[in-house]
Amino acid sequence: MDRTEPRLITSVERGVATVVIANPAKRNAMTTAMWRILPELLERLAADPEVRVLVLTGAGDTFCAGADISTLRESAGTAQGLAVEAEEALAAFPRPTLAAVRGYCVGGGGQLAAACDLRFAEEGASFGVTPAKLGIVYPASSTRRLVALVGPGTAKHLLFSGELIGTERALRTGLVDEVLPPGGLDKRVEDYVQVLASRSQLTQASAKEFAAGRTDRDAHWAAEARGSTDTAEGVAAFLERRAPRFTYTTAPAR
Repeated sequence: MDRTEPRLITSVERGVATVVIANPAKRNAMTTAMWRILPELLERLAADPEVRVLVLTGAGDTFCAGADISTLRESAGTAQGLAVEAEEALAAFPRPTLAAVRGYCVGGGGQLAAACDLRFAEEGASFGVTPAKLGIVYPASSTRRLVALVGPGTAKHLLFSGELIGTERALRTGLVDEVLPPGGLDKRVEDYVQVLASRSQLTQASAKEFAAGRTDRDAHWAAEARGSTDTAEGVAAFLERRAPRFTYTTAPAR
């Protein structure tokens, strides 16, 4: 395969699935084909019991500069629909997700980062939500997710102006969870996702759903807890001063 061809690169190692957005000619902009394939890719990774955490990042020194603008000439509505479908698939991924951001995280890239559970960024990264520059109605679901993340004031600033903000403001407003010095992002992400991979998926999956506002799964998770050995294993490991060996495996929510 031509290494300059726009694509999504996936790998799974030590319980961590990594998805790399790669479109070097256009700062990792997402093409129609990339938007279309992402939900299918996520479905396959969700079905893999070896995957305990997912990391989304960009190739080289950029996360994602948004949607490939040339695709909007074909059909802005179709392109936006595919982007929302990909965003929702990422938000629904049943295990913890983390966006590792360096460089530009703009437009559709911001949609994808916001759909992840956590966002770690390298100093110097830039964030923007830019539909006002193109005369596009930003999707309602994406707007609500952004407001939930940063509050209405910052969301309006980003949406009304299309201006980029740096990591300091992104951290202050809750758009990112950690900011790392240059050269420190990869090591921090590697260490952190191994911590996540070692924790109970029962705890993580239930917390993910509750934090997202689901109110129809309380009985489901109570039953899952009763049928799981994770609690007994966690308590035993704590008392025996050893690392726990959790065995509960999540599946996509219904």
